Amino acid sequence: MKSTTSTITTSTVWPSFRWRFILVIVTLVASMLLPKAHAVNPAPDGGYAGGNTAEGQNALLSVTTGIHNTAIGFDSLLTNSDANFNTSVGSATLLLNNAAENTAIGTAALLSNSTGEGNTATGAFALLSNTTGGANTASGLSALQSNTLGAGNTADGALTLFSNTEGNNNTASGVSALQNNTLGSENTANGAFALLTNTNGNDNTATGFAALQNNTGGSNTANGALALFSNTEGINNTAIGSSALKSNITGDANTANGVAALESNTEGDLNTATGEVALTFNTTGGANTATGVAALLNNIDGNSNTGTGLSALHENISGSENTAEGDHALFGNTVGNGNTASGASALGSNTEGNSNTAIGESALSSNTIGGINTALGFNAGSNLTTGDNNIDIGANVNGVAGEGNTIRIGNTDITATFIRGISGQTIASGAAVLVAANGQLGTATSSKRFKEEIKSMDQCSEALFSLKPVTFRYKKEIDPAGTRQFGLVAEEVEKVSPDLVVRDENGNVNTVRYDQISAMLLNEFLKEHRLVEQQQGKIEQQEAAIAELKSAVAHQRKSFAQQERQIQALASDLQMVSAQVEMTKQSPQIVANEP
Repeated sequence: MKSTTSTITTSTVWPSFRWRFILVIVTLVASMLLPKAHAVNPAPDGGYAGGNTAEGQNALLSVTTGIHNTAIGFDSLLTNSDANFNTSVGSATLLLNNAAENTAIGTAALLSNSTGEGNTATGAFALLSNTTGGANTASGLSALQSNTLGAGNTADGALTLFSNTEGNNNTASGVSALQNNTLGSENTANGAFALLTNTNGNDNTATGFAALQNNTGGSNTANGALALFSNTEGINNTAIGSSALKSNITGDANTANGVAALESNTEGDLNTATGEVALTFNTTGGANTATGVAALLNNIDGNSNTGTGLSALHENISGSENTAEGDHALFGNTVGNGNTASGASALGSNTEGNSNTAIGESALSSNTIGGINTALGFNAGSNLTTGDNNIDIGANVNGVAGEGNTIRIGNTDITATFIRGISGQTIASGAAVLVAANGQLGTATSSKRFKEEIKSMDQCSEALFSLKPVTFRYKKEIDPAGTRQFGLVAEEVEKVSPDLVVRDENGNVNTVRYDQISAMLLNEFLKEHRLVEQQQGKIEQQEAAIAELKSAVAHQRKSFAQQERQIQALASDLQMVSAQVEMTKQSPQIVANEP
């Protein structure tokens, strides 16, 4: 990636330097036109009273009570009278000085200093304009040349802190470092053109060629060539590495550690990038954290993302609130939001999917636009692509492309499952859970809307009469306790009705569909119940007929009794008649004669 660097060279400061040079010439000429004053006696030639040393025309010309001053060069320490412990080496050095403990080495060094104390200037025109500023150190051509009132500054290199006037406690090392600083204080620039254009920004630290070159903001730290190169008003930024935060202009509180880290950031705030080209193309995105080479490389305006690992969230552009941990995790994500990926290549192909969670190497690695998926384990959910709301747990629990709303737990190598909190826990209602040969769980639904080809069971249930219930015990490796069991043998059941057995994934007979036997038993029970009802009806009819017969018999018996009474009455009457007849036979018959 090519970058253009706009630096300010020494040629850009010569107009300013030229008038200062003219000032020096005017000052020297004026000093030559001054009325002759009494010089030290004898003529300047070495050591003098008070521990003073003067060598050169007009050196220490005005000294009176000052002690332990050293002036070597034309007009050096010219106006110094009672100031002490100054050292001046070079033409016009400390020319206007009357303050103590200054050191000037080089033509016109500290030329304008009057009351500033504790300054050290090494180099032609170093601290040229300083008047009252104290405790400054300048080493190099025109270092701190324009400083007037600034104190506690250190400039090492040609044109370093060249324009500083009132800024305090600045440190500049390197050609043109802090060259244009005027009022900024407590800045540190180490490297050619470091903090070059800073004027009034404070508390900045720049180390490296052109680091923080265009800065005006404060509290920034740049370590590396072109680090925070374009920053102007951004504050509290930290850039370590060549071109780190190079394009930042107004973004605040960013941290970039690595070559080209956050290189394109302009206005984004609160970003942290650690690693070569991490968050390189971010411009306005904020609160992102990228750790690793090329992490969040292409992010532009995505916010609150965290990428840790080589190329993590590499292609993210505007997706926000994503977390990627691991090499190439969420590598292809562009606009997806709220995803979490932990593990190499986890969610590596995701582009627009939202709210996915992938933990484990290559987990959800093929997902592109699917959302709200959860995968836990190596390669978990690796076949999922566009489906939503899936949960895949376990190594190589791959899922199925396009499926949705599905839970898969455990791979084909799992042979036993233990889940606490179920055994012994009673619930008032619910449905029995069934397990298919492929491990799918579910319940048997009975609603008509789920069924087709509904027919009466009729004679199908009569297969039950051919089943042979047995008692048995499971093998020791299954049931060490050897609990006695009651049931059927699946192979025997298969011979009677293949529909009543369940096969495993290999097609082998595995168990009996005991739940279906219940329905068949119900059918046989109902058939027997209908037969009993029919028989009961016949019995009731027979009982009714018998009752009628009994009633008829009773009626006949009544008739017979009445007839018997009638017969008895007739017999009684007959006996009476017979008795009368008999009496009649015994009495003589008298026949009356007619007159």
